[in-house]
Amino acid sequence: MSLVRQEAFLLAAFAVVLVAYLFEHAVLESGKTMSLIAAAVLIGVIVLASTRVAHHAEILAHKVGDPYGTMILTLSAVAVEVLILAIMMGSSNSPTLVRDTIYSAVMLDINGILGLAALLGGLRHGEQIYNDDSSRTYSAMILTAMGISMIVPEFIPEAKWHYYSAFTILAMIALYALFLRMQVGPHSYFFSYSYSRTPRTPQAMATSPVTSPAPQPAIPAVTQPVTKTEAAMPDGPAHDEAEAESATLSIAIILVGVLIIGFLAEFMSAFLNTGLEGTGAPPALMAVVVAAISAAPEILTALRAALRNRMQSVVNIAMGASLSTVILTVPVMEGIALYTGQPFIMAMTPVQTVMVGITLVVAAINLNDGQTNAIEGMTHFVLFATFVMLTVLGL
Repeated sequence: MSLVRQEAFLLAAFAVVLVAYLFEHAVLESGKTMSLIAAAVLIGVIVLASTRVAHHAEILAHKVGDPYGTMILTLSAVAVEVLILAIMMGSSNSPTLVRDTIYSAVMLDINGILGLAALLGGLRHGEQIYNDDSSRTYSAMILTAMGISMIVPEFIPEAKWHYYSAFTILAMIALYALFLRMQVGPHSYFFSYSYSRTPRTPQAMATSPVTSPAPQPAIPAVTQPVTKTEAAMPDGPAHDEAEAESATLSIAIILVGVLIIGFLAEFMSAFLNTGLEGTGAPPALMAVVVAAISAAPEILTALRAALRNRMQSVVNIAMGASLSTVILTVPVMEGIALYTGQPFIMAMTPVQTVMVGITLVVAAINLNDGQTNAIEGMTHFVLFATFVMLTVLGL
C-alpha cells in the first residue's frame, strides 16, 4: 500500500491513458474547445508523471553518487523530451518543431531557471558562490554545439543536407564523449564546489571581511561538493527514502513512467493539433509546451537549491540541461531524419540567433567570476520575458 500511495501520480496517469484511448475520437469530434481542454489536462498529467520519473532518477543518482548522478538526472529528462518530440513529429506538420523545441529549452533553462533562481537566491543570500570552471565549460560547449547544429545549417545547400546531418551526429557524439570524460575523469572537480558550514548571507557578510572565493582544488577526492542530486535530496526523509528504495524498483518505475508519458504525449499531440488548427496560435507554441514539460521537475529542484544557497547545483541543472538538450536531442532527431529521408529545418531564424547570442554572451559575463547576485539573475530573467514576448508575437 505504501508503494501505491507513493506512485499515485503514475497510477492516475495510467488511468488517464485508458480514458484518453477510449474517448479520443469523441473528444476530437466535439470541437476545438474540448480538444484544447483535453490537451491541457494531459499536459498537467504528463508534468506530474515526469516528476515521479525525476524523483526515481534522483534516488538512483544518490545511490551512485556524483558525477554519475547528474548524468542519470540529465538523461532521464532528455529521454522524456526526445520521446515527446519523436511522437509529436509523427503527427505535426511543422518542419521547425525540433529546432524551436531546442531553442525554447535553452531559453527556459538558462534565462528562466538560472535567472529566476539567481534572482531569488540573490535576494535571500546576497552573493552566491559556485565553481566558475563549470560555467565556462558549459558556455563554451553550448555555443559550439548550437553553432554547429543550428547556425551553420543556414548555409548548407539543400541537396547536401544529409552529408552535413551525418557530420552533425558525429560532432555531437564527439562533444558528448568529451563531456562525459570530463565529468567522470580528472576534470570532475569542474562541476563541484565545497561549501562551508556557515551560510553566506548579507548579515554574515556585513560582520565579516569580504574575501574572494577560494580556488578549487585540482584533486576531486578532497572536495565535498553539494551537487544537483544532494540539492534535490537533502538529509532527512528524502535521504532515508533513497536509502530504503531499491535501485531495481526505481529503474522499473522510470521505464514504466517514460512509457506512460509516451502514450500521454501521443494523445496530447492529437488533441493539441486539432485544438490549435486555424486559431492563429504562435507557431512555436507546441515547441514551448514540449520544452516546459521536460523542464518542469528541474525548475523546482533549481529553486530549492538556490534558496538553500547551493548555486553550484543551479548552474549544473540550468547549464547542464541546456547542453544535454542540444548535444543529445540533435543526433537522435538527425538520425531519424536520415532514416526517413525527410529533413527538417534546424537553422535558427535571425531573431532566435540574436536571442541565443545575447543569452550566451550575458551568461559568459555573469558566470565568469564564481559568484551570482540578484542583478545578474534579473538580467537573465528579463531575457526570458523577452523570449516569451517574442513567442507571443510569433517571432
